[in-house]
This record gives sequence, C-alpha cells and structure tokens, in this order.
Amino acid sequence: MEIKARLIGGLILVLLGGWVLHSYIPLLAWAVVLAITTWPVYMRLLVSKELHGKVTWGAVGLTLLIGTIILAPIGYGLHRLINEAQMMGQFLNDAQNLGIPAPAWLDTIPMIGQAAKDFWIDNLGSAEAAKESLHWLGTGSAVTYTKDFAGQLVHSFFSFLMILLVLFFIYQHGQGLSRQVLASSRKLFGDTGVRYVLHATTAVRGTVNGMVLIGLSKGLLLGIGYAFAGLSHPAMLGALTGIFAMIPFAAKIIFGACSLVLVAQGHAGPAAGLFIYGMVLTMITDNYVRPALIGGAVKLPFLWTLLGIFAGMESLGFLGLFLGPTLMAVLMSIWRDWIIDIDNPSVKIISPKPEIQIDDEPLATPSATEFDDGQ
Repeated sequence: MEIKARLIGGLILVLLGGWVLHSYIPLLAWAVVLAITTWPVYMRLLVSKELHGKVTWGAVGLTLLIGTIILAPIGYGLHRLINEAQMMGQFLNDAQNLGIPAPAWLDTIPMIGQAAKDFWIDNLGSAEAAKESLHWLGTGSAVTYTKDFAGQLVHSFFSFLMILLVLFFIYQHGQGLSRQVLASSRKLFGDTGVRYVLHATTAVRGTVNGMVLIGLSKGLLLGIGYAFAGLSHPAMLGALTGIFAMIPFAAKIIFGACSLVLVAQGHAGPAAGLFIYGMVLTMITDNYVRPALIGGAVKLPFLWTLLGIFAGMESLGFLGLFLGPTLMAVLMSIWRDWIIDIDNPSVKIISPKPEIQIDDEPLATPSATEFDDGQ
C-alpha cells in the first residue's frame, strides 16, 4: 500500500507540475534541443586554454553567441521591414491621391494583355478607383492586425529570452543532468534505455545539423541565382532564403516573391528561370538531401525521416521539425530490438556506456545505484 500510494502521489504531482508549466514546456524543449545540438561546441570551449574549466563563463559566452546569431539577422530583417512598410505607406497614400498607372509590360502579355490593362485602369488607374480598391487598408481591421503583430513580436522576444536563460542553466549544470538522465534510464529500462536516450540525442543533433546545413547551402545557391537574375541586394535575399529554407519547402515563399518582382519589372525570362531553378533546387534538397543527412545520423530510413519531419511540423509546429525525426529514431530502435528478440531470444543487447568529457580525461557514467542518495 505504501508503494502504491507513493506511485499515485508521484503521478499526481507530475501531472500538476505539467499543468502549471504547460505554457513553458515548448520553451524548455527548445532549450534542450539547442543544448543537445551545441553540446560538442560547449565541451570544446571548456577544454580550451582561455576557458579551461570555467563552466560559468563558457555557458555565458556560448549562450550570448547563440542569441546574437539568431537575433542579429532577425533584427536586421525587421529593420528593413519597417523601412519598406514606411515606403509602402507613402506609395499607397500617393496611389489614393493620384492613382496607379498601368505598367508597360501588361501590353506584352499574349492574348490577355489588353484585357489586363483595362482591368488595371478600371480598378487602380484613377484616384477614385484606387481609393475604392485600397479602402480596406485604412479600416480598423488593418490597425487591429498591426497591433496583434506587434503583440506577437514582443511575446516572441521574451519567449526567446526565456529559452536563452534555460539554455544557460543547462550548460552550467549539463554534466550532472546528463548523468542523472542516463542513470534514470538505466534504472527504469536497463541498458536499452540508455541506448534509446543516446539515439534520441543523436537524432536531434543530426536533424538540427541537417536543417542548418541545407538552409545555408540553399541560401548560398539561391543568392547566386538572385545575382544572375538581376535582383538588387542578392546577399540579403540569400540570407533570408537560408533562414526560411530550414523549414521544408518554405524557401518557395522567397524565390517565388522574387520571381513576381521580376515579372512586375518586365523581366519575364529571368523570372521564369529563377522560379524553375528554385523549384528544382527545393525538390532535390528537401526530398533527397535533407532526409539523407538526417536519417544517416541514426540509420533512419528515408521514408520515416520524411514522415517524421512533416508529421512533426503538422503536430508540434516548428518544434516538431526536430522532435519528429527524434521520435521516429527511437521507435525504429525499439522495432529493431523487437525483431532481434524475436529472431534470437537468447541474444542480449548491451549498450555501450557513454563517456562525458569534462576536462582532459573522460569520466565514465556512474551506475544508477550511485544516485540512490538523491544527489
């Protein structure tokens, strides 16, 4: 009865803790993903001559570096967005006072060129028509949308600060946390539990590395395409594409918009070439290269890697982009162990004991019994 009461009481406390922290669980998960991905960098930082053994300074330095890497391009993009919004506001104000003349390239469109030009003149050619067509921009809904966007932006900023704070503490106490997680897994599930934890961390690290590598590569290649197409600021567009390219197929938004800009400027040929180039590049990287990079880290088949990426995003949003393949990797490990147990019931799967690097010498992971005193 005492054991049952302890289990029931512990379960109730866990559920209550989860209910209290439910809004912060995604932030904690993001911090864990970042910590697992950058842990090798952190360990190399600790063994360097400048920060040898200085855990706090190493955690502070790497946390600030990650925050700068993420916030710097976002801040620059928001600055450019504000400037472009001001220019767009001036353009719309002039359009409502003077109208928007039809572009010359409309006449060059085969078959529908004249009809398109007449439609443009009827709806935007005069001040009255433009004011009627653009009237919705001055309504309260646009103001409400702007306020909502600003509120979401402030909320996202403070959420990111919370992620960095949690990440700092994970760096600072990561050695003890990793030992406790491995010891708990061994005590609950045996050596196979340790192996599942190691597979999960490998899957997270492989997924993040694959996303970042694909994003940087696609941003670089499409940046070259922007330069050849004659777009202004190809480097900035390439960097923006690289950020969006970390999400499968999201880069289409950027190079598709750039293609429309080229069409509006009367460069239909470069626009078509850029769009086709971007579509082919997206199809190759998102359907073949990305799943191969992510699945190769944990020997996860192509199909399950792809399903983990898209199903994870559908269920958990952007966080599921990393947790989906991780879950698939653990499930695949369980499945392989099950098959081995069916084929060879006498074979015992033994997981290697991981080593945790602190200074110059590796420390073997303690057994579960060493944590019975609550340390």
